[in-house]
Amino acid sequence: MSARATLRQMEILLALREAGTVSGAAERLHLTQPTVSMQLKKLSETLGADLYHQVGRRLQFTDAGERALETAIEVLASFERMEMDLAALKGLKRGTLRLGVVTTAKYFIPHLLGGFLERFPQIDVEFKVGNRQQVIDRLSEARDDFYVFSHPPQDAPLSLHEFLDNPLVAIAAADHPWAKRKRISLAEFAQEPFLIREHGSGTRYALERFLREQGVKLNVRMTVESNEAIRHSVMSGLGVSVISTHTLAFGGDSGLAILPVEGMPIESHWYLAHHKAKSLSPVASTFLNWIQQADNLKIGL
Repeated sequence: MSARATLRQMEILLALREAGTVSGAAERLHLTQPTVSMQLKKLSETLGADLYHQVGRRLQFTDAGERALETAIEVLASFERMEMDLAALKGLKRGTLRLGVVTTAKYFIPHLLGGFLERFPQIDVEFKVGNRQQVIDRLSEARDDFYVFSHPPQDAPLSLHEFLDNPLVAIAAADHPWAKRKRISLAEFAQEPFLIREHGSGTRYALERFLREQGVKLNVRMTVESNEAIRHSVMSGLGVSVISTHTLAFGGDSGLAILPVEGMPIESHWYLAHHKAKSLSPVASTFLNWIQQADNLKIGL
């Protein structure tokens, strides 16, 4: 990238990717919209290429824009690591920890972070929440220090650290006729109207893999894009579903019953994933060391 491109312009470009609009980028950086527009124009002129186009209400980055984004991520991460290294030389634990977290993990990650930040109060944390595919997209750009998955992608160069169980259980409304049953066959359960998470969800990925192994097909009534909506839809009697116990532990299980379905719970685990191509910052290393201590994982499940 040209020497005339400034760090501030790189920050603005990344904010534009995150926010999706110039006004959103301005709001994130506490700048005026004309200032952001002017800096983006200057960056485009410096690089001699258009960085993005407006397609309807969406921004679409050009090939040059994507390359500029990749470089901006690398450059800003290098500066941040330098600041952390200098702080470490002074005996300080200071900097920012960035996490990409799949939707279900949002229920317990704040409980883990509470203890971590109590121990290291000068560390800041940013964590982005998305479904499994959205987090994989962030991983492909190495935008964060760690990614929390229950089913990490197998084709990515990752260092994986298993740190917590993630059992998936069958649920129904508390007044469902099956709520008092001692045993329910998987075939019987699969015939009930089923509420399933969207494509890209880790819970759906695990469920579909389990069902393929069992040779069973669900009677899907509805696709639902959040755990909260799944819970409320099941409570309302719209159907049954499968959900992580962490959703019930921290999201609430009032009005729901866990069903004793054959072959369930579906066993899975939570992993802290780190892209091998990105070196760990001092702050990221501190977090990994902290989370690998079993006593720090007591989060009230």
